[in-house]
Amino acid sequence: METALLYDRFQFAFTITFHYLFPQLTMGLALLILYLKSRALWTHDEHFNDAARFWIKIFALSFAFGVVTGIPMEFQFGTNWAKFSELTGGVIGQTLAMEGLFSFFLESSFLGFLLFGEKKFGPRIHWMASLMLFLGSWLSGFFILATNAWMQHPVAYTIAADGSFHVNSLWGLLTNSWLLWQYSHTMTAAVATGSFVMAGVGAFYLLSNRHTDYAKTFLRTGVTAGAIASLLLLFPTGHGNAKQVFEHQPATGAAFEGLFQTERGAGMVLVGQPNMETLSIDNPITIPWGLSLLVYDELWAEVKGLDAFPREEWPDNIPLLYYSYHIMVGLGSIFVAIMIPAALLLWRGKLFKTKLVLWGILLITPFPYISTTAGWMTAELGRQPWLVYGLMRTSEGISPLVHSGNVLFTFIGFVGMYFLLGILFLFMFSETVSHGPGTKSADGEALKGHSPY
Repeated sequence: METALLYDRFQFAFTITFHYLFPQLTMGLALLILYLKSRALWTHDEHFNDAARFWIKIFALSFAFGVVTGIPMEFQFGTNWAKFSELTGGVIGQTLAMEGLFSFFLESSFLGFLLFGEKKFGPRIHWMASLMLFLGSWLSGFFILATNAWMQHPVAYTIAADGSFHVNSLWGLLTNSWLLWQYSHTMTAAVATGSFVMAGVGAFYLLSNRHTDYAKTFLRTGVTAGAIASLLLLFPTGHGNAKQVFEHQPATGAAFEGLFQTERGAGMVLVGQPNMETLSIDNPITIPWGLSLLVYDELWAEVKGLDAFPREEWPDNIPLLYYSYHIMVGLGSIFVAIMIPAALLLWRGKLFKTKLVLWGILLITPFPYISTTAGWMTAELGRQPWLVYGLMRTSEGISPLVHSGNVLFTFIGFVGMYFLLGILFLFMFSETVSHGPGTKSADGEALKGHSPY
């Protein structure tokens, strides 16, 4: 049973991590596409329409791969986590059904409208479609995160005689206090991903001396949005998330920071290695009183360490949780260190000629994916050993009749299939970027959008 549990966790972690590579880009791009379409509508400048069309293609590509990788993930609720689904379906079924019925169909319908309806319906209706695409993608994120927030901080539920959970207030479920900071932080991270990808493509074009007009638009939009998102990731959304973890999951918060002993005036560890034999941090570099100030806004406030909690309530894998948290925070700090100077250079009119910064923007393009992956690992590893925090342990949620060999076999299959899907996505993405934006042919003559014959 323990082996089956391990494989179940590995399989779900792998499939959801791979799947989320795609929605984070679409949710971030949805806001940027709406901005570009709004500029086109306000200025009547076809340049912004062309820029939006290019990113709608990227959106559609990422959306398609998100759908393909998301369907197998949801089937695992029935195959690998049947007991969890049986007992909590009365709660999580509400939000997951709303995501499918309202958000997904809204998003997919208006994506088709954006791809194929511009000539037939005109610019105002096409702009409205971009607004609906944005609302659909962000509503989808809201309902999914409402599900996860309930697992992190259960609210608005009753427990039936058979041990199953049921919603006693849909409004209470959707206004979970945990959801406020989790949603704002996650969606800000999605905007950062979309912004960094847009700015990275712009930097690539400018360094290659191709599509320079569009490159400058991509850089202006991506750098501006990326700088704002990077700051918001650290404060207030990241700060708010950290404070609520220490409030509702104090053992998890202590594990984040590698705080093994309760301290008054606790320092914040910047660098160090958790030692599970000595229950200490090796080679620490700390900010004195930093953790007490972060959590309680007081220099000498007492912060509970892991020693204040029973060992069975500690997160399962403290070193991995500690490193995931610090990778997320460290990369977030690097994002600010790159995007704020880039935004200042943009404001001063020097960014497009500063090749060193352009190379930095290009090379950092994949790193928001690493940061968001580390962030989700932090959230999910931190909740362990609970599936529903304080109510259902992870070991209680697996399917009792699905054995480890079956899970291992399908896990290997998913790894192989998703590897091929990843290669295919990168190929199609590079082909789209290589073709570039615009409605002009290679000889510079404007195409009219129909056959010359």
